[in-house]
Amino acid sequence: MKWTRRSVLATALIAGMAATGVATAQEQPIKFGLLQDFTVVYTFVSGEYNQGQRDYLTLVNEEGGVDGHRIEAIVRDTGNQPQRGIEAYNRAKEEGAVLFDFLSTPVSRALVDSVLQDEVVMITPLHGRGDASDGETFPYIFPMMATYWSQATVLAQYIEDNGGLEGKKIALVHIDTPFGREPIPVLQDLADEKKFEFQSFAYPSPGNEQSATWTEVRRFRPDFVLVWGAGGGQPVAVREAVRNGIPVENLLSVVWLAETDVANVGSDTMKGIKRFEAVSTGIDNPILQRIQEKVVDKGLGAGDAKNVGTSYYNIGVATMAVAVEAARLGLEAEGAPLTGAKLKAGFEKIANFDAEGLISPITITAQDHQGGGAGRVAQWNGEAWEAVSDWGAAYQQIVRKEIEQGATAFKQGN
Repeated sequence: MKWTRRSVLATALIAGMAATGVATAQEQPIKFGLLQDFTVVYTFVSGEYNQGQRDYLTLVNEEGGVDGHRIEAIVRDTGNQPQRGIEAYNRAKEEGAVLFDFLSTPVSRALVDSVLQDEVVMITPLHGRGDASDGETFPYIFPMMATYWSQATVLAQYIEDNGGLEGKKIALVHIDTPFGREPIPVLQDLADEKKFEFQSFAYPSPGNEQSATWTEVRRFRPDFVLVWGAGGGQPVAVREAVRNGIPVENLLSVVWLAETDVANVGSDTMKGIKRFEAVSTGIDNPILQRIQEKVVDKGLGAGDAKNVGTSYYNIGVATMAVAVEAARLGLEAEGAPLTGAKLKAGFEKIANFDAEGLISPITITAQDHQGGGAGRVAQWNGEAWEAVSDWGAAYQQIVRKEIEQGATAFKQGN
């Protein structure tokens, strides 16, 4: 072949374009859509939660990104409205987002079909459909953490391990919404298996008025009460329990009980109350310490520095730690650019991941998108949340029954 100056230049130009293309692919940011409710219902959690998410992603970027890729957070308010959530989702998807977290059960439920069709990942930690734990039915949806069914069974296991369940009276006091009613079937099954008396008591949403409900609870004379609410209803429930003579140490809460609730009720009054815990609190963790050093102390934080280490902040950190690990595994296996399918595959490669001790070790498979359903029980000791049980899952055969029933109903169009 006879080379001319023109052909040499053309070849060099093509090579340069190819090299530029490779560099662009290698440097292409990974986009996560954190499209959450900052103004209506989930305000009790979303601020600290989202701050923890963004600070963790900043830490990842400060430490070199994921395989050289920076992570870009697309943050928008959905106001807990499904239509606004759908609009925000479509916009972020067009911008290249491959992962979405709505932190809103109504919004995440409204987008299940779209996510499955579009083959992008939606994470639903501590919200959304519990039956999405069935990875074969919901391949692109990842609860990642213990469902409300699993949270109820972990709390029940704590009672079993500390005096036993047989012959006891267990009450569930819950907000009268699907979220509040969700633990009822697993607790009914457990009552049959473990031979304890179970009764549920609902109070009207949003939970500001619960006096009539707690009068009925007092008449039941429970040995233990599971408190199942969120936001402003939680401190109301604790005050009503105390007013009705129920020892605070006999109250066990769903995950939604945090430092703000302690401040509202009073630290001394809350001393002894217990809750399900998905993520460790405080900053005695390598990830939190690096966030403090490399993000917060350098003025790169996404919010008030005093929130670092709080319950909801740390949950936000943990969600992104799992998501980034999935991104890393997806890129490691299949290379850039990261797509929804590659990210899904990455999630399903996660094994015994504990975010440097921040969470219980989780393993996610193509069948189990919950990650095992583990957690622990923590107690307010007057100054901080203190673990009073080890990490672990409980009665997962009962939880699996609920997951399979929900997944079957979804497949049948119900």
